[in-house]
Amino acid sequence: MTVDKKDVDELEELRTMLRGAIPPVPEEEPGRDLWPLMLQRLERDQGQWFSHVPWFDWALIGAAGAVLVFFPALIPALLYHL
Repeated sequence: MTVDKKDVDELEELRTMLRGAIPPVPEEEPGRDLWPLMLQRLERDQGQWFSHVPWFDWALIGAAGAVLVFFPALIPALLYHL
């Protein structure tokens, strides 16, 4: 398989156009180390996950549980779709 000079020129032109269209990404380090902050947040929030769940999520869980209690025939269908 041979590569034609025209194909090489077109690829080079495309490469040039793409490099001109997308600005270069600066290779800078973050201003500070974020890992210690993440560890502090994990330690602070440990064991309190349920308090961060919005009320409408609890309402959806309750509604889904009620549907499964009142319509147990839906359980196989639900398991099939999982």
